[in-house]
Amino acid sequence: MMEGKLSFGMPICNLADLPPLLKPGQCLLGLDPGSVVVGVAISDPGLRVASPLMGLTRGKFAADAATLAKIIRERAIGGLVIGLPKNMDGTEGPSAQSARTFASNLLRFLKALPDNPHDMPAAFWDERFSTAAVTRFMIEGDMSRKRRDAVVDKAAAAYILQGALDALTHRATP
Repeated sequence: MMEGKLSFGMPICNLADLPPLLKPGQCLLGLDPGSVVVGVAISDPGLRVASPLMGLTRGKFAADAATLAKIIRERAIGGLVIGLPKNMDGTEGPSAQSARTFASNLLRFLKALPDNPHDMPAAFWDERFSTAAVTRFMIEGDMSRKRRDAVVDKAAAAYILQGALDALTHRATP
């Protein structure tokens, strides 16, 4: 079941609808669009394991989107899982709207690329507690604050993507 389409026709789908839209061997890209850094993670082609890829310090949107487009081309990405920061009561506030706007702008950018072979499907994943959970894990692992600051965004993106992959695996298991 489709969650909706953005005004320019790009598909935003429910997570369960994402795997059938992928070609064999394609991976998912997980994004945690923070206000300062976009955490980036990638799945394996089997959609089982998420790995942190990078923290992209936000600058001009076109440059950030071009970096993500390069990753999408080079890494056989077939779809996106974008973290959606909901409030504790499940409602969406300004941070969620910011994530939706980021997704909309990124999908519009990707669609406009001359080498874009298809619309890039995307699904949102509730990211409540992702950064807190990753930070807590790092603190328990006695990681220094400096090292945590350097990796927390890409680790949070991997945490978000892994949650989505686990949900897909759980749905696929009889």
